[in-house]
Amino acid sequence: MMIRKIALSWMVIGSLLLAQKITNIKFEGLAHLSKSVAYEVAGIRPGDNVTGEQIDDSVKNFYDQGYFEDVWVEQKGSTLIYHFNEKRAIAKVKVTGYGDDGKKLLEGAGIKKGDLYDVMRIEQAKKAMQAALEAKGNYDSVIDVTTKPVGKHAVAVTFDVNKGEKIKIKKINFIGAKALSKSELEHNLVNQQEDALGFIPIFFHNGEVKVDQLPYDAYRVKETYMEHGYLDAYVSKPLMRVDYSSYTAEVDYQIKEGKQYRLGKISISQSIPGLKTDNLLSDLDLRSGKVFNITKMRKDIKMLENKAGDLGYAYAKVTPNMHKDPQKGIVDIQYIITPGQKVKIGDVLISGNDETKDRVIRRYIYLAPGDLYSSTDLKESINALKRTGFFEKVDIQTQRISEDKVNLLVKVKETQTGTISAGGGYGSYEGLMVNASISDRNFLGTGINTTLGFEFSKVSKNYNLSFVNPRVWDSRYSLGLSLYKRQYEYNYDQTDGYTIDQLGGSVNVGREFWRHFYASVGVGYVDNQSEYSESYLESVNSISNQFYNDQYRKASGFASLKFDNTDDYLLPREGYIASIAGEFSKMDGDMTPENLARGYTKFDSFTKVNARFGAFYGMEDLIDYDLILRFKARYTKIFSLDDEYIPIAERLFMGGVGSVRGYNPYSLSPDVIGKGGIPGYPGSRIGGTERESASFEANIPLSDAAKMRLSFFYDIGRISTDPVRSGVSPSGQPEYIDFNNPDQSYYGASVVRSSTGAVVEWQSPFGAINLIFSYAINPDEYDDTATFEFSMGNQF
Repeated sequence: MMIRKIALSWMVIGSLLLAQKITNIKFEGLAHLSKSVAYEVAGIRPGDNVTGEQIDDSVKNFYDQGYFEDVWVEQKGSTLIYHFNEKRAIAKVKVTGYGDDGKKLLEGAGIKKGDLYDVMRIEQAKKAMQAALEAKGNYDSVIDVTTKPVGKHAVAVTFDVNKGEKIKIKKINFIGAKALSKSELEHNLVNQQEDALGFIPIFFHNGEVKVDQLPYDAYRVKETYMEHGYLDAYVSKPLMRVDYSSYTAEVDYQIKEGKQYRLGKISISQSIPGLKTDNLLSDLDLRSGKVFNITKMRKDIKMLENKAGDLGYAYAKVTPNMHKDPQKGIVDIQYIITPGQKVKIGDVLISGNDETKDRVIRRYIYLAPGDLYSSTDLKESINALKRTGFFEKVDIQTQRISEDKVNLLVKVKETQTGTISAGGGYGSYEGLMVNASISDRNFLGTGINTTLGFEFSKVSKNYNLSFVNPRVWDSRYSLGLSLYKRQYEYNYDQTDGYTIDQLGGSVNVGREFWRHFYASVGVGYVDNQSEYSESYLESVNSISNQFYNDQYRKASGFASLKFDNTDDYLLPREGYIASIAGEFSKMDGDMTPENLARGYTKFDSFTKVNARFGAFYGMEDLIDYDLILRFKARYTKIFSLDDEYIPIAERLFMGGVGSVRGYNPYSLSPDVIGKGGIPGYPGSRIGGTERESASFEANIPLSDAAKMRLSFFYDIGRISTDPVRSGVSPSGQPEYIDFNNPDQSYYGASVVRSSTGAVVEWQSPFGAINLIFSYAINPDEYDDTATFEFSMGNQF
């Protein structure tokens, strides 16, 4: 092109050996540049005296714009005509042969829809893609480019990728390493030797080379030595030798370990009022006499900066001054704190909230204009906003506006809070179970939580309506209202059985007393009208049917205390949730003849205590992998106040999501007819008075793009009951069923079950969806097990 451009220019120059006056300039085939811009690029205007050299420069200027494949000039009298052959635009660009990662590969290639098609740019994109493939350990990769015209001025470009072969590391040699084992040195490496079980992802290493990380692996080995006190350790860059016949590699590191150092004197130099040096020293992880650890030193530096930051010194810097004594193997450390000036908050500027009102966001920010800066308050403000569940991302940055003042830039990305939730499963007793709700955690951006839900199965119909305002008039007080209707049918056969039928509601008022601590009180009312058919009464054991014809009214008082300092609503990676709640109930109703015959005279007044605990720990900082460990525990106990009758509907059952997965909801219970009851004979399940369960979970990413994660779990739970009356002795004293005596026929008061499985967690546009695949470990032959369940919404 350049030869043609120059040749054409000299043709014009031949006709313009001397400067000539140009009276008109025309531009033919110009689309990307306007006429006024073309004049500027050419540097020539009508009326100018123009030489051939000037025209040649103008052609070069047009080429430099990058829009044209060809430019030439012709002269007709005193008129110059510029002819342009513009490059075609890229109407579509895609990558094939690389699966779901093709989009990421394209993003790093520097080419996109709308760019101008240029052979050199396409070649650069190919090279970028091949480099990216090689960085992931793909060798002998081939990328073919095809183009297809789209109209007259556009083209579709396809990069067809043949990934080639993966190089696997068969052996890593740490030459010169003596003090630390190979497993210790390899632990933090991205490129690790292939494990025997490397075909199992996540838990084992497949040995595939990631070339772009090899140079950094040398620093990771050095870091490992620094964590064990070897401050003078030398680690060479890795030398990788590849056998292309088998696509395997061997990697060598040359190492000089040097001496191991222990900590000598540790001191802190600081002059911040209100910050006591002795207290700071006691908070340090590093201790005199211990082996030096660079990770702990960094943690200590961050802690000291935060301590200064909590007193308003937002830009405090901590510098470690280290003095080594190689002869003794001792290192002294002096932390020098340079505080700078105290900083106050100027303004709080909020962005990204299209729905959520500014005042709702400000509720959860613990720093206001005029406040002294605090590192802890800043971090906890971020966590508090994430705990609301209103936002997908939260970031708060400081903007320095003067030596002693900063603005807080609160940037949020809202998530879907209004959802249509659905869940369900299938069980041998309940059949297909479906539940759904329409809810919004942030109704009209006000922070109010509303829910309208229902649940249907072959044997159940449940409805609920709730309203919670967590900050009434932006105060620390909350207000909640709820109404529900619950029906559950226990069928002996297809037509006979009994039904639990409840209508209830509650109102509660709460308050945040201290940061992370919430308390509430409330009242509730339930009207229960359980009944069974006469044929059921005649069909089943006389002891079983005495438990179910309960019709009563219950008035309750509630009180609860909750602690929550987790860092996110749907996917916490740190923090704890703990709560304890009490229900104090008084019941009124007519006792059935059956219960009177068993020695009961009235419905019991009881207290129900419910406790929960959850701990969340993200492992990414330790193992460079987004593994989240979770532990959840629940405990519920009913305390009888009168030693009288507690209805079945008020007693405890176990099974399902939030309890022991792998068993149908409410299917696990103590019974009076032997372990597990009898198939089709649910009347033997009487409910318990004490229940505890625990869950252990490991959560890992599946697809960041699809917002999907995978959890492996183990659940275990126990449910038991206090003695229940079976009748009245000749002397008029109540007789009790001794559940804990295996010699009696009524054995089965304590039921222990466990399960394991996996959960696919998807943060979908419709809300959090959980697909639960369970395996009941130790089911009784009569248990109602469930291998699959699904739910929607956040689960404790």
